[in-house]
Amino acid sequence: MKEPTAAGRELERPAPALGSAHMRIAVLDTDSGFLQVLGKRLERLGWEQRVLASPVPTDAVVAMRLNAIVIDLAVLGPQAWEYLEKLCAALPGLGVVVCTAQSTVAQRVRGLRLGADDWLTKPCHPEELLARVEAVVRRRRRAEAREERSPIHAGEVEIRADRFQAYVDGASVDLTRREFELIELLAGAEGRVLEREEIYQRVWGYAMARGDRSVDVFVRKLRQKLEKASPEWRYIHTHFGVGYRFSPEPVEGTPAAAEAASAAPASGAPVDGAAAAAAGSAAAPAVGARERISGSGRRASAGPVDGDAPDADALVAHARSAVS
Repeated sequence: MKEPTAAGRELERPAPALGSAHMRIAVLDTDSGFLQVLGKRLERLGWEQRVLASPVPTDAVVAMRLNAIVIDLAVLGPQAWEYLEKLCAALPGLGVVVCTAQSTVAQRVRGLRLGADDWLTKPCHPEELLARVEAVVRRRRRAEAREERSPIHAGEVEIRADRFQAYVDGASVDLTRREFELIELLAGAEGRVLEREEIYQRVWGYAMARGDRSVDVFVRKLRQKLEKASPEWRYIHTHFGVGYRFSPEPVEGTPAAAEAASAAPASGAPVDGAAAAAAGSAAAPAVGARERISGSGRRASAGPVDGDAPDADALVAHARSAVS
């Protein structure tokens, strides 16, 4: 989209972010020129806006059902810090962006620690302010979505999206932000193999360059941390030339494997098709090793049957006759 300038030229205007048309914003400011320019852009975006010339009680702000509020601390006067703290405490889900005149580092730090999500210094371009508001609201929505998600339990690991962390028996696995995003993605695939390119795109946010080994490096670090915290289980499996699959499997010979085996269906109990097929394929080699069918239809034993030892010379002679 383009908008005309004073010289008659057209400048490219950034397109609104996805979902930004549903934004409801309030601006606590008295700068008429700033409000006029900002108001035009808000109208073009289709945002609901409300201008506040003076501070309003927090319960009134609650009733407005806002996504975000932009505050000029100069309008609040001496009570600025107290008002900011009360507002942020009363509405933890509200995006708060401070847009005010020149300030010191100490003032900006204080405002952010009191609960403001972002701080922008005037004079500023309205497009930058709106982009920052969008970013704040986007982060809020993501956090709310994560809080609503139930933890994922896999083997001994509990994956908590609301805490950006994984736990084993209540102890943190101590994952970094990137490592958590990786395990969350792999576990969410529910056993499906994810290609390296897809993992990179969804975790790093852009296309993977040829020869980039970032995915392999982070998978190795994640795998090491999981195996250290839960040594009797293996969680991430490599599919060479393709990618990775997340599936908790107990290590053979460990108590976890024994427990899993004891929990398997007992002999004679009904099993599903997949289990029956697996059992059949496992039993086939044993049957083949135990008995073979000769060309005449008689069974030639390859091992002790009914306590009788096989005649090795007879077997060799039979094999030679079959070849000839």
